[in-house]
Amino acid sequence: MTDMTEDGRRAGGIDPKLLEILVCPLTKATLTYDSERQELISKPAKLAYPIRDGIPIMLPDEARPIEG
Repeated sequence: MTDMTEDGRRAGGIDPKLLEILVCPLTKATLTYDSERQELISKPAKLAYPIRDGIPIMLPDEARPIEG
């Protein structure tokens, strides 16, 4: 598990409570947090949404296509 900071955020900046409520805007599927790449992964949509300055960018046009 990723280390938590004093304010309850995962090291790297995303609030775990936010991660619980965010879903893929295209498929409504839950997302997986990739702390190394600072992305939220939607496996059904095969997209990786970037996290910039701790803010998830949930726009399909900003997402990176992924394989698998």
